[in-house]
Amino acid sequence: MSLKVVQSATAAALAVFALAAVLAGMPPVLAQAQAQGAQAHPDLVAPDVLVKTVTLEVVDIIRKDKDIQKGDRKKVIALIETKVLPHFNFTAMTALAMGQSWNKATPEQKKHLTEEFKTLLVRTYSSALSAYSDQKFDFRPLRAKPTDTDVTVNVRVVQAGAQPVTIDYDMEKRPAGWKVWDVRVGGISLVANYRTEFDNLVRESGIDGLIKALQAKNRSLEQPAAVASPTGTAKK
Repeated sequence: MSLKVVQSATAAALAVFALAAVLAGMPPVLAQAQAQGAQAHPDLVAPDVLVKTVTLEVVDIIRKDKDIQKGDRKKVIALIETKVLPHFNFTAMTALAMGQSWNKATPEQKKHLTEEFKTLLVRTYSSALSAYSDQKFDFRPLRAKPTDTDVTVNVRVVQAGAQPVTIDYDMEKRPAGWKVWDVRVGGISLVANYRTEFDNLVRESGIDGLIKALQAKNRSLEQPAAVASPTGTAKK
C-alpha cells in the first residue's frame, strides 16, 4: 500500500470525527436530531452511529468548502484542532506509541509527549484531508455487545482505481463518551507505527531527546507542503 493512499485514508479516519463538536451549532434538522441528547449524554450514542453520522457530515463540509479543497492548510488544521481532537484519547495513543518507555517518563514529560504527538498527527495528515475527492464509505455492522466498553468500528474507504482501504477505529467508552485510542489503516496501527522510531530516539537521546525531536519536527511541519517521516527531515 502506498504512503499516499495510507495518508489519504488516515486523513479520512481523522475526518470521521470532525463534526461531532459542530453538531450542536448546526441548524439542519438532521444534525440536530442526531446530536440531541449526545451533548449532555455522549455515551448514549453508539460508536458506529457516531462514526457514520460524523463521516457523512464531514464529507459534505469538505465538498462545500472551497478553501479546504484548495489546500488552505491553516483552515484544515483549525478544523481538526477544534472539531476532531475532543474525540481522541491522545494520552492513551501516546502511551501506546511509547511502549515501555511511557512508564519511565515523568508526569511533566508525559504531558509534553502527548501534546507534541498530538500536534505531529494533526500537522502530518492535515494536507491529506484537503485532498479528499470522491471516496465512498462502507460502514460495516458493529460486532459488539451493548455492555462492551471497548469496541472496534470498521469502515472501508472505496476509491476509484484503487483497492478498498480498511479503517478500524479502536474506541473505548469513557465518562465523556466514546474515544478513539488507535486507528488502523489497512491493518497497520497509526500509533504503533511510530513505536520503533520512538524507541530508537529514546535509546539514543532519552525521553527529553524524543520531546526535542518531536518539537523540531512540528516546527518543520508548520511550513507549507512539508511531508516527511515522523521525525525525519521534511521534504518539499
